[in-house]
Amino acid sequence: MLSHKIWVIAGFFGVLLVGLLLDLGLLHKGGKHSPMTLAQSAKRSAAWFGLGLLATWVISWVHPFLHDIAVHAPAGQEQEWIIEPLEEYRQQYHASFELDVNRPEQSLQNFKTYAATAFFTGYLVEYALSVDNLFVMLLIFQAFRVGAMEQKEILVWGVIGAIVLRALFVFLGSALVQQFHAVLYGFGILLLYSGFKLFWQKADEESDPLQHPVLKWLRGKLPISEKTPEGVLFRFKEQGKTWFTPLFLVLVLVELTDVVFAVDSVPAIFGITTDPYLVFFSNILAVMGLRSLYFLLGHSLDKFYALQYGLSLILVFIGAKMLLEPYFHAIGFTHVHNLMVILGILMTSILWSLGFPKRATGAAIVEE
Repeated sequence: MLSHKIWVIAGFFGVLLVGLLLDLGLLHKGGKHSPMTLAQSAKRSAAWFGLGLLATWVISWVHPFLHDIAVHAPAGQEQEWIIEPLEEYRQQYHASFELDVNRPEQSLQNFKTYAATAFFTGYLVEYALSVDNLFVMLLIFQAFRVGAMEQKEILVWGVIGAIVLRALFVFLGSALVQQFHAVLYGFGILLLYSGFKLFWQKADEESDPLQHPVLKWLRGKLPISEKTPEGVLFRFKEQGKTWFTPLFLVLVLVELTDVVFAVDSVPAIFGITTDPYLVFFSNILAVMGLRSLYFLLGHSLDKFYALQYGLSLILVFIGAKMLLEPYFHAIGFTHVHNLMVILGILMTSILWSLGFPKRATGAAIVEE
């Protein structure tokens, strides 16, 4: 089974690597250095979301291998190969799928359905929460007057950094949850606070990125140039001295922004499932499509103003569910109900935004 687990994980990263290369244009001559059009970003966003849907189906089939649960148990050994591992899984990860000792194959199918539903719910939550992250990135790019070409380059590094940071967050969080289940209650309180804060937050309350304390500290420690020379991204040498460009400061802010949002989004997925594979796969796959989604929504973020309130309700809902987990289990609340509630909130927010539009504030991607 160990070899199966390795192949599943290797396959996941292989697909992500190919997808990332295609998305960044590295396999197309000149693609890396040409701006991403609205049509391209729409196609790539659709491709990434389609990959998420495909991954949901694949997860349902390969997930048993990740937990050493036999898909084809020898005749007469179903109890040892299927039922016992599934019961251990349910207790370890507080999963809500139905287990019937007299129907091992059906129990295995219930487990697969649970894995697929939990994965897709986590993917959907992370993808939705990314919208608020994109708005902050847009403000950063506007404050520094970053052109469309430079935005594309910075987001390449931003996505790569986000993958590394999320991996650390997920596996550190998983280790904490496995050792101290009470950590989930801390996550729940954090999500409640974040949800209420986001609900009452107004657009004009955003702080000025140019005055961020980390940037003030960096300016005092590093030689920062006033302008970015043509053909230079983050640093260059002049008369034997290394200079850092303003775009380097933008990259630092983008990475810091992702850290801040990861503090909300990673615990939110732990509120859906504590299975580290499902948390990691759903989180990373959603992050991979962040760059294309930014260029798709960059001209129309204001149109979906109600998403702010929808996202806040999702955070509050998941936080409350983490704090009241025994009560939710008692009333028969399952992973399917999780998905229905979150989908309902998202669809209501989107339809409300489209049905009752507000005047645009003029936010748009800076282009040259």
